[in-house]
Amino acid sequence: MAAATLAGRVCLVTGGTSGIGKATALGLAELGANVIVVCRDLQKGEAVRGEIEAVTGSGSIDVLVTDLSSQDSIHNLADEVAGKYDTLHVLINNAGVYYTRRRATPEGLEMTFAVNYLAPFLLTNLLLDKLKASAPARVINVSGAYHRKGTIDFTDLQGKRHYDGMRANAQSKLAMVLFTYELARRLADTGVTANCLHPGAVATPLVEKDEDYPGLLKLLYRLSKPFLKSPAQGAATSLYLASSPEVAEVTGRYFVNNRPKQSSGRSHDQGLAQRLWQVSEELTQTGGP
Repeated sequence: MAAATLAGRVCLVTGGTSGIGKATALGLAELGANVIVVCRDLQKGEAVRGEIEAVTGSGSIDVLVTDLSSQDSIHNLADEVAGKYDTLHVLINNAGVYYTRRRATPEGLEMTFAVNYLAPFLLTNLLLDKLKASAPARVINVSGAYHRKGTIDFTDLQGKRHYDGMRANAQSKLAMVLFTYELARRLADTGVTANCLHPGAVATPLVEKDEDYPGLLKLLYRLSKPFLKSPAQGAATSLYLASSPEVAEVTGRYFVNNRPKQSSGRSHDQGLAQRLWQVSEELTQTGGP
């Protein structure tokens, strides 16, 4: 494998204070990148910055606070990035949530769909001009194998009639793959690539932190932790897609363990992707590329 470096490259990762996101931010810094860590909690963000700087000696770690459940907050983040940084070479949409009961965002949208999918859709579109001007640039979307069980239910997209956490999660993961493929088509010949990935089954704090999870499920998670990937292992494919010369011109693909894999048949439905894009524009009041 060709050696990878991100020296002088500006890379943004969402959800960068724990789990895969934190490991991704550390890996980017180790590769020499100027890293923008997007998080909800400034104190946690500053703690992660200190940890990364202690390990890498890098002084190029910035922390930006954003609530990805709020579209106003996402707009503020995009404005801050556009005003503060001359370039943006890598955007990693990593942040994700999982809720066993329905929750709503300030805009009244279902939280899982909003944070896991609409937030990346909105943030990416708001930063596209910066990415294009910085080309070659890369958009990397963290999805998951559970997209294979997902459907896009346009009749109940927000889970108002019936909410199920696993169904909502699967829908959001499928939406991320559909979005990635459609984005890649729309960015053809711009010098900006778009790929998505499954990080693997990773030991992350989501299950233990959510008070909605039944005690039995938390116990099963703790028992399975020794068999799960570490966050660093889960971040490996994101780092590969962000840095490897081998994928410099690869776009519109789904990766597992640094290798392109076939995603679900439903994820390749261009009509579905285009309809989802149109609905997403309406929900975020944006226009795409």
